Amino acid sequence: MEKEKRKLERKKFAYYMRVTDEASGLLMGHISDFSSGGFKVEFTQLLALNVDYRLRMDQLGEVSNKSARIFSARTIWCRPDQDDPNLYTAGFKLVGIAAQDRDMFLKMFNTFRAKSSA
Repeated sequence: MEKEKRKLERKKFAYYMRVTDEASGLLMGHISDFSSGGFKVEFTQLLALNVDYRLRMDQLGEVSNKSARIFSARTIWCRPDQDDPNLYTAGFKLVGIAAQDRDMFLKMFNTFRAKSSA
């Protein structure tokens, strides 16, 4: 079994939040869990590692006054999904993110962590 490497607490994410590639506008997947420093996304294709993407996250009404945020994130791992052979899951680390966007991620983490613990 693979040793756990992450240092930040992660939470499962039941709220459907789409992630799109800002350059192409293509839907990449949706967030399945997150931490204050990164997140996991389910995809339909294998992604290369250590690639920086400009991503757009929509449907933020509960944690932001904006309907979408654009930020940079780097793939740190990608592998076949354990439950669905047609999907891949990829871990992203936030990079080059504006202070207000980092605050939104922290708010999202705290908001949904509280809801999932109730």
